[in-house]
Amino acid sequence: MAEQVILPRLGQGMESGTIVRWLKSEGDEVAKGEPLYELDTDKVTQEVEADVGGVLLRILVPEGEVPVGTPVAFLGEAGEDVPEVEAAPAVEEPAEPAPEPVAVSAGTDPEQPSRDAERPEGSVPTDGRIKASPLARRIARERGIDLAALSGTGPEGRIVAEDVERAAVAGPPAARAAAPVRAGAVERVELTSLRRTVARRMTEAWAAPAFQIVMSADMTRAQGLRARLVERHPDERPTVTDVLTKVCAIALMRHREVNALYAGDAIELHPAANVGIAVATERGLIVPVIQGCEGLTVAQIASARADLVKRARDGKLQAADLEGGTFTISNLGMYGVEQFVAVLNPPQAAILAVGAIEERAVAREGELVARPMMTMTLTCDHRTIDGATAADFLRTVKEFLEEPGLTL
Repeated sequence: MAEQVILPRLGQGMESGTIVRWLKSEGDEVAKGEPLYELDTDKVTQEVEADVGGVLLRILVPEGEVPVGTPVAFLGEAGEDVPEVEAAPAVEEPAEPAPEPVAVSAGTDPEQPSRDAERPEGSVPTDGRIKASPLARRIARERGIDLAALSGTGPEGRIVAEDVERAAVAGPPAARAAAPVRAGAVERVELTSLRRTVARRMTEAWAAPAFQIVMSADMTRAQGLRARLVERHPDERPTVTDVLTKVCAIALMRHREVNALYAGDAIELHPAANVGIAVATERGLIVPVIQGCEGLTVAQIASARADLVKRARDGKLQAADLEGGTFTISNLGMYGVEQFVAVLNPPQAAILAVGAIEERAVAREGELVARPMMTMTLTCDHRTIDGATAADFLRTVKEFLEEPGLTL
């Protein structure tokens, strides 16, 4: 019997996805685990693999946005009958305005208005389909940019994300030629799909009964460790965030109540410290996850972190890069922020907000001395963690930062 191919849920909170293109045609043989189509979600674009093998009997949704769980195709044996299923309509996008009438002079063929001269070279291939990367299509859709009006700088005139970003900054030709916006005019910026997802997730987070605790750590030894690690690993160049990630991972293994997820009617205590690192991108906040940090060296964490951050900002993360997090670190110290409160990343039990390292006067053996101090704010879900448990965990993190040898 023919099996339905269902649009999968590739991440927590995913409600729909956009099929960019099919990698197989109707009638093609498909092996189990073979890429079947490209799917664009709120945060990533990736290839979706076939759950079973067989022949691609029928494609129900050639392209477009559809809800999670929607049948998009049928797989089965060659010649097998396909059940009559009404093709799921893609989520409708705003209709494009009708083109303005083209003035036709004597001797001009009215059926062939000269639009080719207006269209940038390389944007449309000979088959009439616009060549554009999935990320470029997503950005163009979110910002209301017509891909047909762009000139691609990628291979064979392919439109890439940078082309769309430049067009978004420059604006349409008519707008560039228009008079400047008068002072006090309101600019309306529509929410992107990623920003809508962030807004929904933050609203969910504020529904949790959260509390915060604050501690400051003397970073003298941690900075010294980081400097020595940079000398030994010049290619990875570990940062303070990498040292902090390792320290938190070891602390999470000693305080497993914090390495937990709230599951409604239960609390899940996880055996590995999968630490999410909050990354600010042009399209919004993304939290890729470094798996099993307790078993990695600081240099390995640095390498993994650099790769994830780069791919996050290039829009090349896979869904697996965002899954499985048990704890999150958000560092705004590089912006000079002294202290802040991070919002929970549900269903995780806690998130650590890290401020800048600053020289402060502190008392040492009855004297005031200058020390590089860093303020840490731990936000906790009170349904999962009690105050004493959170304080004990944060105290351990502080001790490890002030004496890294204690992590051994």
